[in-house]
Amino acid sequence: MKSTAKPAAATLSAADEVLRPLGAAGLGDTAPTAIPVGTSPAVKPAESAAQGPADGSAVSAFAEAAFGVDSTLPEQLSRNIERIEALTQRLVRALATRRPHSPGVEMPGPDLFATATTAWLKLLAEQPERVISQQVSYWGETLRHFAEAQAALARGTLQPPADSGAKDRRFSNPLWEAHPFFNFIKRQYQINAQALQEATSALDLPDTTDRRRIEWFTRQMIDMLAPTNFLATNPDALEKALETEGESLVKGLENLVRDVEQNNGELIVSLADRDAFRVGENIGTTEGTVVARTKLYEMIQYKPTTAQVHEIPLVIFPPWINKFYILDLKPQNSLIKWIVDQGYTLFVVAWKNPDPSYGDTGMADYVSAYLEVMDRVLDQTNQKKLNVVGYCIAGTTLALTLSLFKQRGDDRVNSATFFTTLTDFEDQGEFTAYLQEDFVSGIEEEAARTGVLGAQLMTRTFSFLRANDLVWGPAIRSYMLGETPPAFDLLYWNGDGTNLPGRMAMEYLRGLCQENRFVGEGFDLMGHRLHVSDVSLPLCAIACETDHIAPWRDSWRGVAQMGSPDKTFILSESGHIAGIVNPPSKKKYGHYTSTAGFERGEQHWLDHAQRHDGSWWGRWGEWLAERAGNLVKARDPGEGLGPAPGVYVHERA
Repeated sequence: MKSTAKPAAATLSAADEVLRPLGAAGLGDTAPTAIPVGTSPAVKPAESAAQGPADGSAVSAFAEAAFGVDSTLPEQLSRNIERIEALTQRLVRALATRRPHSPGVEMPGPDLFATATTAWLKLLAEQPERVISQQVSYWGETLRHFAEAQAALARGTLQPPADSGAKDRRFSNPLWEAHPFFNFIKRQYQINAQALQEATSALDLPDTTDRRRIEWFTRQMIDMLAPTNFLATNPDALEKALETEGESLVKGLENLVRDVEQNNGELIVSLADRDAFRVGENIGTTEGTVVARTKLYEMIQYKPTTAQVHEIPLVIFPPWINKFYILDLKPQNSLIKWIVDQGYTLFVVAWKNPDPSYGDTGMADYVSAYLEVMDRVLDQTNQKKLNVVGYCIAGTTLALTLSLFKQRGDDRVNSATFFTTLTDFEDQGEFTAYLQEDFVSGIEEEAARTGVLGAQLMTRTFSFLRANDLVWGPAIRSYMLGETPPAFDLLYWNGDGTNLPGRMAMEYLRGLCQENRFVGEGFDLMGHRLHVSDVSLPLCAIACETDHIAPWRDSWRGVAQMGSPDKTFILSESGHIAGIVNPPSKKKYGHYTSTAGFERGEQHWLDHAQRHDGSWWGRWGEWLAERAGNLVKARDPGEGLGPAPGVYVHERA
């Protein structure tokens, strides 16, 4: 059916005013949260109507506002508006199921607000001319902007003033430049953002931590208030809504309802299509056997693909903050498969996804699990030595374990490899906002109440370190454009998070992150005071150039303090995941090595580094082969307790 619709630009604003009360509000109307999970069946029109039929008044109001008095709407658009009303009722019911969290994990404590207020009052008292100057400058920019826009309209050219600012991919739609309304909104947002940044930078904040936190939260507010996050000021969303006769908004609301329902009332944006992957079927498929299972872990031994293997076995300890199949997504980018193909007897730990009954599980339990795994590997292969790998937090715990071995005189580990591992937490980097007492106390309260540090809270934390990429951008595509999340294996894995036991989380946050004991006075564990300098065996560390979780400079400093005379450091291009999951076949990211040593700081190391094309895998493989012993007949794991990837990997938080 044809409509008598006016051009899109003429109806966008009116359409928004009617759709807002129907539930198609801008993203800025929701609390900032973040990250992945799945899909639910689309709500059919008949089902929607049954849940809450519209009385027709909203449809009539929309028709009059958008297309003129006495106009009628296309049948599909009328049905879509009714579906929006029904979905809104479902959304309200889903949000009502949200369980309250400790206030300390939702926002900074009152001390930070008091610090910011005191600093501003001090600035006003001591430098009133600076505050007034900033305000007058903001007023002037705003008035100038308004006058330029008015002049353009008065000339009848509808040409907005030239924009010489830096390009921002959020504003890639041509209407942000060509349309006076959208250009005005964009420019005013940029003026507001600059004013907020300048006001923050002017504060007298002698404490570096306070400054970093206030600047970080200011950036969060600026990103949250971007016009792209609101339907009325997002031309992409409005154009698509009109082109699809409202279908995109209905699909977007269905996506929103699905995310809230599947996360027990929490708004967590799905980053990937949950139905596109099945662990053990199209990801995590490298052939192997579960050869041991305990309350805390499963141990997988992978089936050899070569007739001979290196004598010394290799075991990988992945982080228990995520699931191990990040190293086995697809055959073409699976580090696990690549290692097996190089002729290694490979074991990988699959950690249990803890529930509240694990609340008293601590760091000592994880270190004890390391000892058990190593015992099992040596027994399974009839060897006296093994090589080990620790990834992220599992690398930190591996360093604690190696320190314990040193003090006990245990030499079973032949060499150690650390992937994106931190042991020196002196510089808290982008986590500064979260690692202060207000947030950590809130986490402690939450963990004491629930027994765990929940996966949802952790994914939200990590997401807001890259809010535009991991929160607002995906939310716009899913909720305002109505797009299905992409079938992207890495993002699927990112959404398959795990809980952390409450006790372990607090020992890690306080003893390692906050107090930095491992490189300071020592970290007390299992009757020993452990120190990073005790790590004295041959080691190789891989860090990633743009890693915001474990910055390479911090990783380098920790390695520099280890006591080993045989240390190799490799710097991979890209970030925390892509820098590690970087197979040689892709030839995408290069890596750096240096002979500068560890005596004169990380910048000196980098200044004397040499860049190499392609993946670091082969270089590490050569390093490992020199420490893996002679070749022996391949070891078949047998049937064991069942096939890889095991049972624990399927447990969702």
